[in-house]
Amino acid sequence: MPIRIDNDLPAKAILEEENIFVMDKERACTQDIRPLRIAILNLMPNKLDTELHLLRSLSNTPLQLDITFLQTESYVPTHVSESHLEKFYHYFSEIRNHKFDGLIITGAPVELKEFEEVAYWDEVAQIMEWSKTHVTSTLHICWAAQAGLYYHYGIRKHVLDKKISGVYEHHPLHNKIPLVRGFDDMFYVPHSRNTGVDGEAIRRNKELTVAAESDETGPYLILNQDGSQIFVTGHPEYDVMSLDQEYRRDLKKGLNPEIPKNYYRDNDPAKGPVKSWRCHANAMYYNWLNYYVYQVTPYIL
Repeated sequence: MPIRIDNDLPAKAILEEENIFVMDKERACTQDIRPLRIAILNLMPNKLDTELHLLRSLSNTPLQLDITFLQTESYVPTHVSESHLEKFYHYFSEIRNHKFDGLIITGAPVELKEFEEVAYWDEVAQIMEWSKTHVTSTLHICWAAQAGLYYHYGIRKHVLDKKISGVYEHHPLHNKIPLVRGFDDMFYVPHSRNTGVDGEAIRRNKELTVAAESDETGPYLILNQDGSQIFVTGHPEYDVMSLDQEYRRDLKKGLNPEIPKNYYRDNDPAKGPVKSWRCHANAMYYNWLNYYVYQVTPYIL
């Protein structure tokens, strides 16, 4: 949250230079506050786990959030009860005339398919187009980041030589960008994917900026000029056991997966995982809500 201080206080310029958000008294007196309306298009198979992961990540802020979960009409999920969806989820057709402060589109286990081959692609594309006029800022996670970069900017994904699975070292590239405010020079992020994005194509696009990346996994945080579209190629919202569950699932399927990198103590699954990414994950979600939603969204949607 911003610090309210006198506009002439000498510390104000220093704080702003350090990328700390300060607000003068005039702006503070005219600022109205209301709950933020956040929609979540949940495309993950295990919807209950994803709900929990995202709500934990969004909870680390004093802002009030009004959450609306969305499901696809063009594809019926099979890993969650119909009663759960009926009680807690809406279809896009039910809310398309509404406006939201923020939208989160999750990952999905369809990355090896071409986008147009995905059963619900047309609906997701429709929602991404709608978001440009009905949402203040949209956060695209993992597969959704690849889908958003493709839909909005024509940047294609590519299949990797081997799956990226583990917790990888990253570093911010632009410390003045509010999305990475408070980040250390090095931080960790979980990844679990078989595809990647074209980093050179992203850098050639004048509308996009890479705010953080990894030497091993490539661009991590990408945003457009006004922050209305943000693309997150990893899974900062993951619970400490998420990669372990995926690893053991693949073992049971006989896929012979590699042990997730930098995840287990002493690289030994028997010793359990080490949680090393939660602080920066919380900071990323907090920064998105504060700087790209709350501070810029209109009071009357």
